[in-house]
Amino acid sequence: RAKPHRRDPRQHSSGDHPMSAAIDYRDDIAAEEDTPDAKAWLKIVNAYRKPDITRSSFELGITLVPFVLFWLGAWASFEYAFWPGLVLVVPAAAFLLRLFIIQHDCGHGAFFARRRVDDWTGRLLGVLTFTPYDYWRRAHAEHHATAGNLEERGVGDITTLTVSEYRALPRWKKLGYRLYRNPLVLFGIGPIWVFLLKQRLPFGMMKDGALPWISTMATNAGMVAMAALMIWLAGLDAFLIHQFEDTHWSNPPEWQFQHAALHGASHYDLPWGLRWLTGHIGVHHVHHLSSKIPFYRLPEVLRDHPELKTISRITLKESFACVKLV
Repeated sequence: RAKPHRRDPRQHSSGDHPMSAAIDYRDDIAAEEDTPDAKAWLKIVNAYRKPDITRSSFELGITLVPFVLFWLGAWASFEYAFWPGLVLVVPAAAFLLRLFIIQHDCGHGAFFARRRVDDWTGRLLGVLTFTPYDYWRRAHAEHHATAGNLEERGVGDITTLTVSEYRALPRWKKLGYRLYRNPLVLFGIGPIWVFLLKQRLPFGMMKDGALPWISTMATNAGMVAMAALMIWLAGLDAFLIHQFEDTHWSNPPEWQFQHAALHGASHYDLPWGLRWLTGHIGVHHVHHLSSKIPFYRLPEVLRDHPELKTISRITLKESFACVKLV
């Protein structure tokens, strides 16, 4: 590990143009001399470290609840019109970013007073932010431990070369470096690479044991489960409540509303948890028969009239066989 030393005036970091990030070395020295010692500042700012549990909970609530509402609003509106949903995606993305910031603080053990609460909050938020918490936390801690160290670059930072390093590169590597630091790559392709690809397999954490892998795979599983639920809600469920082996179709004048409602829609008999999550939409035959019944009262109908349970009933296991009807 490199010893602390005064910056070499030839080793200014390079930006989009190799000289763009260079600063006047004399101004840099003057700034350092006028600035209080970092250790003194550390003692000052450490007084602000203790989290306020009430405030932390409040901040989490006013971030998570609006995100969920905007997200659900966007999802619901896409069924009727594209543009309203697209508009709602923007504030949802903003709140998602704020959730990532909360996850970031959890990674530092700075959000709640107890580390365990921080960790589990961060892990759960990681499913929403596409960021495996324990893997990211280790990488980010390494970034904090090595930030600004020219000999420890490469973890949790954007690749940055000194002017002398840039000048020593062959032309094709200079081109690659300039392309890498292009805003379209850094702020477009880069986040896609990090959040959708790189963080799915923590190859850079092989030496850190099983936890980064467990964290990543658990986050991936949560993302798959959430995506699967959405696919099911948006597609398979909508398919199954009307597409099953003995569903009823007829032409007028034989068609009758009540008969078509009761026998043209299924009773998708799901396990309790899925019934609750889907607002009992599986009791679709009763819903079609009387759409004014609140969703939370549909189980009462089946309880009081058990004969309705067997009409057009499809279990979760049986529903997979219905896919062949596509």
